[in-house]
Amino acid sequence: MKRTSTHGSKYRNVSPPKPNPRWGREEETEIFAQQVKRFRQGKLSEDDFRRFRLQHGAYGSRLQLNYSMVRIKIPSGEINPEQLEEIANLSESFSIGSAHVSTRQNIQLHWVQLEDVSEVMRGLVEVGLTTREACGNTVRNVMCSHYAGVCPDEAFDATPYSKAIARFFIRNPMCQNLPRKFKINFACCKDHGLVRIADIGLIPMIRDEQRGFRIYLGGGLGAASFIGHPLEDFTSEERVLPTCMAAVRLFDRHGNRENMARNRMRYLVHEMGWEKFQKMVLKERSIVEMTTAVSTARLFEVKGLEGFNQPIETKFSHALTKLPVINDHVTPESTKYERWLRTNVVPQKQAGYFTIFVTLEAGDITANQLRTLAGAIRELSIEGVARNTPQQNFAIRYVKGEDLQEFHDRLMSIGLGSSGALTITSAVGCSGTTSCNLAITNSHRLAKEVQRKFLEMGYDTDEELRDSTIKVSGCPNSCGQHEIATIGFFGGASRIGDAMAPTYTMLFGGSAGEHGELGKAIMRVPARKVIDTIKEIIKIYKNEKHDGQTLSQWINRIVKGEGTKQIRNVEDMKRLLLGITQLPPIEKEPESYKDYGNDVKFTAKTARGECAA
Repeated sequence: MKRTSTHGSKYRNVSPPKPNPRWGREEETEIFAQQVKRFRQGKLSEDDFRRFRLQHGAYGSRLQLNYSMVRIKIPSGEINPEQLEEIANLSESFSIGSAHVSTRQNIQLHWVQLEDVSEVMRGLVEVGLTTREACGNTVRNVMCSHYAGVCPDEAFDATPYSKAIARFFIRNPMCQNLPRKFKINFACCKDHGLVRIADIGLIPMIRDEQRGFRIYLGGGLGAASFIGHPLEDFTSEERVLPTCMAAVRLFDRHGNRENMARNRMRYLVHEMGWEKFQKMVLKERSIVEMTTAVSTARLFEVKGLEGFNQPIETKFSHALTKLPVINDHVTPESTKYERWLRTNVVPQKQAGYFTIFVTLEAGDITANQLRTLAGAIRELSIEGVARNTPQQNFAIRYVKGEDLQEFHDRLMSIGLGSSGALTITSAVGCSGTTSCNLAITNSHRLAKEVQRKFLEMGYDTDEELRDSTIKVSGCPNSCGQHEIATIGFFGGASRIGDAMAPTYTMLFGGSAGEHGELGKAIMRVPARKVIDTIKEIIKIYKNEKHDGQTLSQWINRIVKGEGTKQIRNVEDMKRLLLGITQLPPIEKEPESYKDYGNDVKFTAKTARGECAA
């Protein structure tokens, strides 16, 4: 319903709420409740129940079979205020009073009692959401760049295509029992969208006035990571679905179902060889095109998902690349609002409108914060929705320049007004040992400590650090996407003398985008020395950089062995950092042998992973 402002009202005229597909189904909640009862009665084996609950988005919580992490599927990362408010209610009623934004645009509720999962699912269905296939051996949440539709460099908005692919594959019989999980990412342009680290990555482009995509296949992160390969120069929009179907079908037929450690599509592509796999995809696509029923093809309907009809000028104005109110630079002494404007707000291609990034700590947001954020979106965003980002933040688009101060004031009132969302200070951290069976270290808490310390030090105002990223995973599986970070870390354990200590393997030089690179492993760093190590790296960089060289550019040169001063290569860097990364005996410094967020003796305890059914 359109709201009309009245004299003296602080609210603006806004368009009707953006239509959002209803992804959930009521009958699935009833079936889940029934299967829980059967499992409790011993009528369903643990393996069968595990397969069932994962397909319905319920992970087992760390070392506790009676509790679940409920993963809410948010196709394209798009979520409306009503849905945010319902997640707030559910988090208070059945979870721990907060929600967690993941790096794949999902939202997770932790420590939900198994018997309550169906109640959570029922509440989600009422607002159009689902947990179906957010986990398990199937097509996972289909991602889309949070800049899609507002990016000045995009050929067209990929969001409708992303949603159409998501709608086609959800509950589709062809992908309910794949060898392992399958991920699809849509970009807005070559720089945003993580297309090279997905099983299928798509970048919109136009050729000869025809819409289409550049498609990459076979990427992915994990214990062994690979960058995706370009299928062909241009794939027309009518061939997007057949191409995706061909890749899924080939993976289903040829993927390794015996070795869970090597059963992602990236291993199939690597072991088969790209040229052979490429030929198979193109041949399979022809078969799909000739044999797919019209009724099946119609399930991929883009027009019905176009959503927001922009009621404003969409020509990009280069005059708006600078934000209002402030100058080009801010300092740690600048006001909180000025720092926030510089580091959390970007102009859109639509003249006079801006995208706001809400800074979360490692993706966490409380129920009260969700409600206030929902109200701000409803009243101050013309689009009326939020987008989850791979940086574990929220992006709120179509905010007028005159409403930026009001939006910031509301965020400040609930502790979400911190700056740094688009800078090195916004560290990514997976859930780690707070909930995951495979985690070795508390990556979640470490990411928060990094963010708090670096904001305190004013790193968010340093333009030379702005394009760098820090990402932390609790194990080698890369849920924190450490391999595409400027400085990445994944958790492990090291024996030092007679004691065990939580440690991280540090990586340098990772990056996202179409021309992204995977980070290179450098050295192990004790958990309690990570922050000091990063600070020392920045200090060295400041002494060694050339004029205008950013931290990420300098690190890339070091990785390539092209340094020009004291630090010429990775070995030089390791030598300089050894003094900081060495731990004294546990008797002298016992706190250094404990993990963040844990006051007891460290143990590297893990259990069976929940990444696959």
